[in-house]
Amino acid sequence: MTVYENLLQNDEVFSPAMLLKMAYISEGKGDFSNASFYLAKYYDINPNPRVITKIKTLTEQQNLVGYELTDWDRFFKFTSDLQQEITLVFLGFLLISIILLLIFKQKAGKPKYYIPSLILILLVFVSNNFLKQSSTGIVTGSPTIIMDKPTAGGKLIKNVDPGHRVIIKSSKDIWYEIEWGKQKAFVKKESITKL
Repeated sequence: MTVYENLLQNDEVFSPAMLLKMAYISEGKGDFSNASFYLAKYYDINPNPRVITKIKTLTEQQNLVGYELTDWDRFFKFTSDLQQEITLVFLGFLLISIILLLIFKQKAGKPKYYIPSLILILLVFVSNNFLKQSSTGIVTGSPTIIMDKPTAGGKLIKNVDPGHRVIIKSSKDIWYEIEWGKQKAFVKKESITKL
């Protein structure tokens, strides 16, 4: 476990099998908070309904938020995992398009022949800059207060126990801006562990 923790925390290197072993060891030691953290990190790599069931068992909560996946979420995860390859394919087509424009310079004098190159430039830009998966975290503080503003004077949205998974939009002082039930919310950083 010490070797695994060192790899995860210091080198930021892990495999799905390693995360499952860490969760199993933590559960055996009675550390359900860390066990659910490792399972949630595993879930980010391999979204599997059985992982959600295990996290619900560990946290003794049946209504965990943040583990719902739509078809769009699965498609976006697939494309973000292949971001470099997709960008390289578009870049290859762009280079071929530019080379063809240079070779057939006299015949391609009209603006309509430049449209494919412009579209490919846009696709390269989008795939390089926007195919990144959002940062996620798991609620580890007990209890965690979710507010509508990044201040103690904000309105209380919900008081939750550990185990919920959230999408972290941004960071501001001691607060994370998160998505909670399709609305913008804020949680103190000490209550969230990034996955």
